[in-house]
Amino acid sequence: MNRDEPTAGRFDGRSHILPVRIYYEDTDFSGVVYHANYLRYFERGRSDYLRLAGVSHTELLEGEAPTAFAVNRITLDFVKPARIDDALTVESTYDRVKGPRIFISQAIRRGQDVIATAAVEACCISLTGRPRKPPVLLLQRLQPFLEP
Repeated sequence: MNRDEPTAGRFDGRSHILPVRIYYEDTDFSGVVYHANYLRYFERGRSDYLRLAGVSHTELLEGEAPTAFAVNRITLDFVKPARIDDALTVESTYDRVKGPRIFISQAIRRGQDVIATAAVEACCISLTGRPRKPPVLLLQRLQPFLEP
């Protein structure tokens, strides 16, 4: 895994910053981002956060106790519309882990303006879909970024 991958964003303290450009395919006929696409941007932010923190989805799936993630709750607030050609950033912060659940705060910004926010609760699951505690490897790599 290459932690210096330029497309994976960067860390700023506990937060991960991922640049996102809005393309024609992201918008409706009026040039405004289609609402479901915000979920995709937030997912990219969470995934690249883990990638840059040294957590590989493949490694988790191929481990001794195969582990995946399922989002079981997400609350979105749409503040302002994003439009074609906008240069946005997705800011993701993994806040805490409680049992199998991981709590994540996210925001999409255009410059300093907040476009949308998300409060995410994800769950570590086995390949049968049952909740499970996060593997030690995941906890070790996330620890420096979680709330004190």
